[in-house]
Amino acid sequence: MRLVLKIGGVALEQPDTLQSCVRAIKALASDGHQLVVVHGGGTVLTRTLKKLGKESEFINGLRVTDAETRDVALMVLAGLMNKAMVGALTKAGISAMGLSGGDGQVFLARKRTGNGPDLGFVGDICSVETEWLETIWRAGGVPVVSSIALGTDGEYYNVNADQMASACAVACQAHALIFLTEVPGVLDASGAPIRQLELKDVPTLVNSSVIKGGMLPKLEACKKALTGGVGRVRIFPADKADALSEFYLKKIEFGTEVVAA
Repeated sequence: MRLVLKIGGVALEQPDTLQSCVRAIKALASDGHQLVVVHGGGTVLTRTLKKLGKESEFINGLRVTDAETRDVALMVLAGLMNKAMVGALTKAGISAMGLSGGDGQVFLARKRTGNGPDLGFVGDICSVETEWLETIWRAGGVPVVSSIALGTDGEYYNVNADQMASACAVACQAHALIFLTEVPGVLDASGAPIRQLELKDVPTLVNSSVIKGGMLPKLEACKKALTGGVGRVRIFPADKADALSEFYLKKIEFGTEVVAA
């Protein structure tokens, strides 16, 4: 099977959680699955910007990205965080190849436009070239992709990692897209995880502010994946990643399964 795993930046910073994710990736790869790992790194980016005297601003869960912030994002996401993830996988005996969206033009983006505020160098993926991913798979490797993409105008753009993972899953015709997060799933008004969430119920939860912040672009990414032909989409607690090796074999009670209907 083809699986796209998106790992949040918070999970990458917690050694025990990171190792749980690495073990899951190794088990899935050993079982013969073709994997793409897409990672974030927003918390490290925020801290780095603060050290440089820049405060971060978010609108509907997306980072406002001026040129200086974009350059720091390129350094942190495509550099530090990507190579740290590759290093952790390599140490575990996994042949990992780190990429940014600009490498081989695997991911092309265009500046996000619309009726909302200008977010600066924030992009939306407009095309995915899977040839390089397939080349890495044929060599027995795991592509590790940072959420930076080259724009059609030659500029680099900061791309929400959830949306990048979704675009990748659609282009690869993935059987499943799994978001490994620091939270136990999509939470209801009482704070309990929603085990199965239908897309039609999302607007009501958003309007009542039950779903907000960073979960907004994540659920938009879930919708795009499901409507784009991805078989299954799940938001999963990263500290339970060891259970992923049985994802298709038995019912797993962790996280939130997002379904089209």
